[in-house]
Amino acid sequence: MTIIKKEFARFFGDKQLIFSAVIMPGLLIYIIYSMMGSGIERMVNDGENDTVVLKVQNMPESLGPVIDEAMTDNVVVTPAGDEISADVALLSDKDTNMVLLRFPEAFDSLVACYTPQSMTPAPNVQVYYNSANNSSSRVYTILTAALTAYEESFANRFDVNRPTDEVAQYDMATPDAIASMVWSKILPMLIMMMLFSGTMAIAPSAIAGEKERGTIATLLVTPMRRSELALGKIVSLSVLSLLSGISSFIGIALSLPKMIPAGDAGDILNFNYVTSDYVALLFVILASALLMATMLSLLSGLAKDMKNAGTMVVPFMLVIMLAGLLPMFQNATATNPAVYLIPFYNAIECMTAIFSHELSWLFVLVTVAANVAYAFIGVWLLTRMFNSEKIMFNSK
Repeated sequence: MTIIKKEFARFFGDKQLIFSAVIMPGLLIYIIYSMMGSGIERMVNDGENDTVVLKVQNMPESLGPVIDEAMTDNVVVTPAGDEISADVALLSDKDTNMVLLRFPEAFDSLVACYTPQSMTPAPNVQVYYNSANNSSSRVYTILTAALTAYEESFANRFDVNRPTDEVAQYDMATPDAIASMVWSKILPMLIMMMLFSGTMAIAPSAIAGEKERGTIATLLVTPMRRSELALGKIVSLSVLSLLSGISSFIGIALSLPKMIPAGDAGDILNFNYVTSDYVALLFVILASALLMATMLSLLSGLAKDMKNAGTMVVPFMLVIMLAGLLPMFQNATATNPAVYLIPFYNAIECMTAIFSHELSWLFVLVTVAANVAYAFIGVWLLTRMFNSEKIMFNSK
């Protein structure tokens, strides 16, 4: 009982420990799951209100009511011309909200006469769409579901999107569009987590380690301004964090071809970016590394020792992870400049836009300027912390 009382007194006497061990887990789970739920809902509903044109060639009388019932109000059904090559070419643009539905001529008669025992190909219904366009992909899913249900009611007397000698692929999304969509979903999170892991490996010892070893007093009495000490700590951490991030990024880039089947690697690993994309990405990463080093330096300065610093950075790590996951649940980058003033999330949005081939230098400049400004505010705060004996020497 004496030991139990002692441990309870130690635990309940430390407000920071109570928050990190009892309150923080439930609070973070609630926040993360709520935001993920909102993100998934936004991703599912994205494009629902966009007008989509459904062009139909040789619409049969039997399927007209079925298609009209399946389609939502914002889908405009129009007849397609005799020549559909221009419409198919138009679908390769990911900004085209369109689906092309093509029935064989005299479809109802072909279905009525077809028998599976004839060993001949069934009538083939072709649905052209673009998977990189959310509206087109959504209408395609609804349309194929309706056609499949109707097909099953006819004992499978016709096929939907059967590959033929003339048409092997009905998804008109270009390899570049597919690749940019894949990269924009996964790389922002990977880059931010690599920067964080590199900073996390060295940040706790930068200030909290000096406290624990008792060498912080020596640094504070050296003939230099406290602002210089703060800036030196943050800049050195930023450079080391960036080097760690670059190393991790090279490792991922070299390992990805081995993770993806050889037949798919050519399309998925199509890294078709220009010099301006790389320059913008570099600026965003540099500003993010500077801000991340600043935040972890502040947490390290507030911590009593390295163990305490490791506990304090956990919520920050979860915030970075959540910000990195958000692009997976959204289908378009933000267009409101105010979004690019939000620390770390602005970098995620910028990187998502860069990898989606939607680079905006205005948003990049806003992001870099905001993060550098936040870093200088952090330097000022760290300077104030260095001037506080209560914080630096854990005095009461």
